[in-house]
Amino acid sequence: MMLYRALDAVLPEFRAIFAQFGLTEPQWRTLRVLWEHDGASAVELARVTLIAPPSLVGVLDRMQRADLLERRPSPTDRRQVQVYLRPRGRTIERSVRPLVEAAYGRLRSALSAAEWNALYAALDRLCDVRAEAASPARVLDARRATSGRSGAAPGRARPRARTERATARTAARRRS
Repeated sequence: MMLYRALDAVLPEFRAIFAQFGLTEPQWRTLRVLWEHDGASAVELARVTLIAPPSLVGVLDRMQRADLLERRPSPTDRRQVQVYLRPRGRTIERSVRPLVEAAYGRLRSALSAAEWNALYAALDRLCDVRAEAASPARVLDARRATSGRSGAAPGRARPRARTERATARTAARRRS
């Protein structure tokens, strides 16, 4: 619950800034990546922004209608789409970024330098632990362990094991 409380304390100020420019928080995350990596693929955007690919499609659709970006087929892989900023998407950076940086400054000033560094280190560690738990090798090992056979194909867990995992996930959601 503590992470949710922290998000509830922090995000409203940022969302108010984004709203001044007609942006949502996922659109802001997308723009931030494109300002640094114009022409990123949709797959890369989903990975870096932490927006699920199906949701990112809708985000990109709305941003394209707002003339913030455009999608083009990849010249090297017909399965990929690359995302490029339009002039309006570049222009908005000059207005919104200073406001966001000022908001970060206010957050940072609420803590001592040691507290800020400790917070960042703890959050980084938490992200590392989650990433390690979701690493492809670890997921494959877990799938093999639940399949009852060491040579089972990935993702071919027994139906009972899948049901147990779904029940565990549901119980975890209820606790949070």
